[in-house]
Amino acid sequence: MFKKRQQTNYLDMVPVRNVKEFTEETDGKITLLIPKFKSTWMTRWLIPPRRSKHFRIHLDETGSSVWRLIDGKRNAGEICELVFQNKAETGQPVDEPELRLTKFLSHLYKSRFIVFK
Repeated sequence: MFKKRQQTNYLDMVPVRNVKEFTEETDGKITLLIPKFKSTWMTRWLIPPRRSKHFRIHLDETGSSVWRLIDGKRNAGEICELVFQNKAETGQPVDEPELRLTKFLSHLYKSRFIVFK
């Protein structure tokens, strides 16, 4: 009668960027540029001159390193190993790295900044 929903492991899923534009600041942090309007005529008529046509989403150090590793080929588990292994080498231990990464990726997914293959 009811179909049982399959449980998928979040760390096996492959994230793919859905945001085309982003900038890298001088300190290595990434800023995502999200257009305020999809239509060009709305942008032209509703946004005053000299105002930004994008919302800016600033990522922290960990978020920026995760964003750089999202390439559509690595799964979330590989990204977690690379990011938090690098942090452990620098002497910054992280509690529950898988949980932290999955929460960050779920926020990106809910905001439609990434999709999963």
